[in-house]
Amino acid sequence: MRLLLVEDEKRMAQALCEILRLEKYEVDHYVNGLDGLAAVESDIYDIVILDVMLPGMNGHEIARKARQKGIRTPILMLTAKAELDDKVLGLDSGADDYLTKPFQTCELLARLRALGRRNINSADGTLAYGDISLDTNTNMLSCTTGGQSIRLSEKEYRILEYLIANGGQILSREQLAVKIWGFNNEAEYNNVEVYMSFTRKKLSFVKAKTEIKAVRGIGYELRYSNV
Repeated sequence: MRLLLVEDEKRMAQALCEILRLEKYEVDHYVNGLDGLAAVESDIYDIVILDVMLPGMNGHEIARKARQKGIRTPILMLTAKAELDDKVLGLDSGADDYLTKPFQTCELLARLRALGRRNINSADGTLAYGDISLDTNTNMLSCTTGGQSIRLSEKEYRILEYLIANGGQILSREQLAVKIWGFNNEAEYNNVEVYMSFTRKKLSFVKAKTEIKAVRGIGYELRYSNV
């Protein structure tokens, strides 16, 4: 799962990035509100952690502008203010949840797990499409047709997570490259094809009728045939 952290307090940001990466999240960090808004509007993140007080543009403005553009990514807002009016303002701006500094790491992680489940519309943390299901807690791929299960690598998991979340839509190689490897990564687009091959082999192993189909000149999509 890819997270965006917009936080200008250096020590806080470093600590959060370290904690989140230990929890297997992929994290991109920005310190400026204007850069943060551009990152949010890229719509490649699964969750946004957004500080209120930022240079350039505050968190409330970022959330409001993102929602006005139709960005539905869950937003967890961080603030040093605990007053009810500040929480109401944050939620009215478009945030999904609110956490007051200082906070306990366990509470932050619990709120992120809850927002992650909300984002995939699954109470138990499972994504499903056709005859396959993906456990977002264990990276296990299961198939109802073949009755088999197998653990996916991180990149394989993220590819299937993204394809399932956009089931029925064609995703370009560029979209997949940015979503899986990020804007600042120098991964070449042929990495997408390599990991697509790995992921297809995992689908074949569990005997799934759900397939990753290449659409010539456009990208990839999930297809399910019960024939």
